[in-house]
Amino acid sequence: MRSRLHELELDAPALRGNPLGDPSLRPLYVLLPPGRGDGEGLPAVYFLHGFTGSARGWLNVSAFSPTVPERIEAQWAAGALPEFAAVFVDGFTGVGGTQWINAAAVGRYQDYLADDVTAFVEARLGCLARPEARAVVGKSSGGYGALCLGRDRPEVFAHLGCHAGDAGFEWCYGPDLPRAAAGLLGSADAAAWLEALKARARATRLAGADHPVLAVVAMAAHYSPDPAAPLGAALPFSLPDGRLLPEVWARWLEHDPARFVPRALGAYRRLASIFVDCGTRDEFNLRWGARQVVAALRAGGVGVEHQEFDDGHMGINYRYDASLRYLAPRLARG
Repeated sequence: MRSRLHELELDAPALRGNPLGDPSLRPLYVLLPPGRGDGEGLPAVYFLHGFTGSARGWLNVSAFSPTVPERIEAQWAAGALPEFAAVFVDGFTGVGGTQWINAAAVGRYQDYLADDVTAFVEARLGCLARPEARAVVGKSSGGYGALCLGRDRPEVFAHLGCHAGDAGFEWCYGPDLPRAAAGLLGSADAAAWLEALKARARATRLAGADHPVLAVVAMAAHYSPDPAAPLGAALPFSLPDGRLLPEVWARWLEHDPARFVPRALGAYRRLASIFVDCGTRDEFNLRWGARQVVAALRAGGVGVEHQEFDDGHMGINYRYDASLRYLAPRLARG
């Protein structure tokens, strides 16, 4: 008997009227175990994609490699995981993605997930409506979002999994700053650069050199909003000289999990389980931020499962096997 994938749509109140004009109507995919027509009495795991991802991306097929839904199905078939509803959420935006937080220049993506999506899934499919029956997991920007939800919404999610989440900002974003400054030099401002990027992507494709520029522009929209700046986002450097702006960079650092986790230990102590991992060859140096987050949790008496593995940042969806094996048995059930 096969699992059932529900393809749904949600018009999210939290996203209506967002600053980027992005749609509030979003796709939502829910995978249910074999033989289940709904989620009655089931806990739920909410999956957050990374930067430039989307809900539909979870269904993308790579040669010889199963998708995350297929991996979950295989683990159910093998008896390696208990039953739960797997919910794949959409967070694509006009700046290429979300950090799954409420950002003045982007939108209320944390409220969208924690309030709108959970309420919709529980009303529509009957999944259990209590924190002990909800987990949030993600990779990269999705892992960052999971850490933020653990800090801000422990009354909603009692379990979290962070795969290579953005942390240790000097190491993970610092190398991109000069690349982003160079990429922006030929444009009037960040807004003009972004419009040219979108036109080029429609005509041909994105280039490899575009990623650090897009990432820095998007992170500025999340971490250093400024209504007077193009795109409503203050860049952390000046142009054309590329001088780091300490007052703006300091605003970014306030959002760094390596810094905010030690200040939010009370929230993390309320969680039932935390899983953190990262590859030892992560190209964005996220191994160090993960270690700093784990060290802060353990110093504060918070239990955390920490794993490292021999791989980089890309193509590591197989790591959800590890986080789900840890988190899913700990979810409350009806």
